[in-house]
Amino acid sequence: MSARANIQSKLFEINWLLPVLIYVLGAIGVAMIYAATDGVWSNGAQQHLVRLIAAGGLMLLVALIDIRVWYHLAYPIYGIALILLIGVDFVGVTINGSQRWLDLGVTRIQPSEIMKLAIVLALARYYHDLDQNRVSHIISLLGALLIIVIPAQFILRQPDLGTTLLLTMTALAIVFLAGINWRVILSGIGAAAIAVPLFFMFGLKEYQRTRIRTLFDPTSDPTGAGYHITQSKIALGSGGVSGKGYMNGTQRQLEYVPENRTDFIFTVIGEEFGLFGGLITMGLYMMLLAMCIWMAMECKHRFSRLMILGLTSTFALYVFINLAMVMGLAPVVGVPLPLISYGGTVILAVMFGFGLMLSAHLYRQSELPRGGR
Repeated sequence: MSARANIQSKLFEINWLLPVLIYVLGAIGVAMIYAATDGVWSNGAQQHLVRLIAAGGLMLLVALIDIRVWYHLAYPIYGIALILLIGVDFVGVTINGSQRWLDLGVTRIQPSEIMKLAIVLALARYYHDLDQNRVSHIISLLGALLIIVIPAQFILRQPDLGTTLLLTMTALAIVFLAGINWRVILSGIGAAAIAVPLFFMFGLKEYQRTRIRTLFDPTSDPTGAGYHITQSKIALGSGGVSGKGYMNGTQRQLEYVPENRTDFIFTVIGEEFGLFGGLITMGLYMMLLAMCIWMAMECKHRFSRLMILGLTSTFALYVFINLAMVMGLAPVVGVPLPLISYGGTVILAVMFGFGLMLSAHLYRQSELPRGGR
């Protein structure tokens, strides 16, 4: 009875505004997938709803587990995610030319999505255990760099440039938030200025370079590499201020925009609900991100703060990269719009991440060890 009472007490203490915002965005996703599939309930909308409900249960379960448990599991979770990534390299399933999935028989999983969570946990624990005056030490920076570079290399080989960039930017955000000094930051910017052009020339595949070139001139190949960006802009622009109305999008009906229930689902929102619909959707995302940042500031120990801010950075990058891609401000890199785009592993990973945030906030007054003690 005491255990049940404790669980009930913790459920009341959860910051329920966060799940409410999550499910408002999830409901928009169900409605837009339904529209994108011409009103066929079983062609994505039903599965999306079921996944949201199941993942919501997982989120609450994760939230009720003491943050100290997640602190001790940070490195093991990272290790498991890395093993799964290595497994993709050997026995991964190839779909549309990309080897990103592991077939478990009953389902397929995308280990790179798990690694997005794992790297945040690992870096949050790494910097929590590290003395503040050693954050900018070269040995400490090399340790963090190893945590970042090893999984990034395996993901880039799949190839998955979008996830590699997202993972790397999230990790660098945590390193920045941990408090490295400005000399290291400026040195990193200088190194990046040299490395990025070299990476563009020698680190990317030709089709990836073509996508980036097409970003600056979509008309150079309107039926090839520029097709997605061109049709996406047309769909968004045709919606005007107020949109054509739900289920009335002509670009959607004529299937001019590929992947309009996954990566390009924002085009359905823009065409059918116009500028107003797009701004409301972005406003909901901003409210969700603001709530996450507030929760991080409420936590007293570094592990929870860095974990929440790292997961928030991941989520924000999902949103920013997807919207920039759809609007023609970024190359097409295959990043979904979280909670709205159709996709199983992504929803589970995102909801698991929100569960970790809720756990950190729920147990924000707990004492955490240092150095694994």
